[in-house]
Amino acid sequence: MPNFSSLPGPGDNRLAEAARLLSRKAYREAHALCVDVLKTAPDNAEAFYLLGLLTSDHGNFARAEELFRAALERAPDHAAALAQRARCLIALSQRAQAVNAARQAGALLPEDAFTLDTVGVVMSRAGLHGEALPFYARATTAEPGNANYQYNYGAALQFAGDMDGARAAYRACAAADPEDTRGLPAIVQITRQTEERQEIAALEALFALHAEDPDAALRIGHALAKAHEDLKQPEAALHWLARAKAGKCAHIAHHAGADAALFEAAIRSAGALRGRTSAAGGAPVFICGMPRTGTTLVDRILSSHSQLTSAGELTDFALCLKRMAKTPSNLVLDPETLDAAAGADLTAVGERYLQSVRGSLGLAGRFTDKMPLNVLLAPVILAALPEARVICLRRHPADTVLSNYRQMFATSFSYYNYAYTLEDTARYFVQFDRMVRHFEHALPPERFTLVQYERVVADLETEARRLLDFCGLPFEDQCLAFHENAAPVATASSAQVREPLYTTALGRWKRYEVGLKAALDILEAAGCLAKGERSLG
Repeated sequence: MPNFSSLPGPGDNRLAEAARLLSRKAYREAHALCVDVLKTAPDNAEAFYLLGLLTSDHGNFARAEELFRAALERAPDHAAALAQRARCLIALSQRAQAVNAARQAGALLPEDAFTLDTVGVVMSRAGLHGEALPFYARATTAEPGNANYQYNYGAALQFAGDMDGARAAYRACAAADPEDTRGLPAIVQITRQTEERQEIAALEALFALHAEDPDAALRIGHALAKAHEDLKQPEAALHWLARAKAGKCAHIAHHAGADAALFEAAIRSAGALRGRTSAAGGAPVFICGMPRTGTTLVDRILSSHSQLTSAGELTDFALCLKRMAKTPSNLVLDPETLDAAAGADLTAVGERYLQSVRGSLGLAGRFTDKMPLNVLLAPVILAALPEARVICLRRHPADTVLSNYRQMFATSFSYYNYAYTLEDTARYFVQFDRMVRHFEHALPPERFTLVQYERVVADLETEARRLLDFCGLPFEDQCLAFHENAAPVATASSAQVREPLYTTALGRWKRYEVGLKAALDILEAAGCLAKGERSLG
């Protein structure tokens, strides 16, 4: 919260008190004071700004954005209001406008940590991690004892590949607030644990403090699982994953039937859109598949090419389709929206997607979009963007299930709720596998191709050449040195893809086979796993 100890204009004392009340979440009293000020000073920008903060705290970003805009109409150079308006716009999936507002705020050279951190958050969420980093750095300089600012700075440094810097910021986060549940787990996730140097005791103590908080338990438990895995203790790792996920699993609503309906709609779209095309230009490369199957690796290989830039994981295509289809649910991607694609103006969908990406990220040439869930939209993408290419990653079924179960996805992103149990993850894979096998025959092979992760690891050059040829690009040596690519990586693979290829992740499931029995049974019954592959019955 910024310092409102000296506010200009009428109602100074009341607004300073309102700010203090707001920092203590005394919303009703803070609201009354702001409204009281506006009765006699209707042009007081600070009152509108505080009301905007109060409203955004309650998750009403549309109304909050209006209030911040009202503050800016009265004080156009109000950097804090610009930053908070940008935060609302990014929450409302209006990325181009959000980036513009955040850049305006940054250009005013704010000095308070709250505004600097907010600008960094907006840039990070927009995928502009390089632009976010200096704002986070300045925020931690302005207020070094704030755990939240230190954590955000650490995450940005991690994405940029500065692992030592990230560890230092995460340590500062934990030091600023010993009960913070983000700093220490983040350190463990990017630091190999050994018998001599490991954080298990500290993590277990932290878990005991926060066992009743589902989100905190999830973070800490995942870190404990990773630590035990580093120490080659798979049973303990699965034990902690189960404990970590149990609380959150009880609070989420996941229905395997909903996943199946979405996959079925994607299969229908391949038939409904067969032969359809549009007049949209552009030739983006979509890299998709299930998470943790090599999408980031392939993205780094291809975006190391001089003619391709990585745009990161974008939700833009799904959002453009949703807005065009105007289906009633609050989900961006649902069966109704996929079904509505057959009647949509596909040229408009393709053009709006390209405008959205290029307008906010400033990309002029070809780019990659590696949102894994875009695999569900593959038929629509190919119809809306006739020059686009879609690359779908595959990985061994059991390794895919295990790696998804091991991954702590964003808890606010319900599409990955299948990963809270091994059985649900296996069922999800079965549906995914069925859809992809259908796409392999239904979609044009010159525009849709499958890539096996294990083949990339085994023969990087052959697969890199094949993929570049698929994209219509000449081979360049730097694609084989993908680990030297300095561009930020904002995925769970941010550390791994900065190293040369390694094979230690291949066949990892075999070390966990006893604990995976229920999931393996599901895969085997569906024909996804050959009976002879298992060493245990």
